[in-house]
Amino acid sequence: MQHKSGRCHCGNIRYTFEFPDIDVLPARACGCTFCVRHGGVYTSNPGAALDVVAASSDDVRRYRFGHETAEFVLCRVCGVLVFAHCEIDGNDYAVLNINTFDDDQGPAFERSATDFESESIEQRLARRRRNWIGTVTFSAPDP
Repeated sequence: MQHKSGRCHCGNIRYTFEFPDIDVLPARACGCTFCVRHGGVYTSNPGAALDVVAASSDDVRRYRFGHETAEFVLCRVCGVLVFAHCEIDGNDYAVLNINTFDDDQGPAFERSATDFESESIEQRLARRRRNWIGTVTFSAPDP
């Protein structure tokens, strides 16, 4: 397994991303207006694990829009979009914004533009179950 660490700009939200030993990870630039305006370029792997820790729950902003099937997690202090997650059948799945990695070392990225607007909700959830990070933990202590 390989490991990457990352964070928002101010360091309030930090994470460790553990993924299989592979040479290339997908990097999908979402075409929705929210992600375009935030510069969201996401990676995931169903065999990966994401462990996210925020310094304070008060400094975490969660945002839903459109079909409200995913929740986008941003730092309330610096405004950086760190990841998006979705609960499906009691399991959390996530995609991680590669612009928040601490360094450029590690696997290469296979970049692509994406547009999921034509997907039904069922198709969207099935794709996430198939492709998104399959093990997600997120902790944010109360102030």
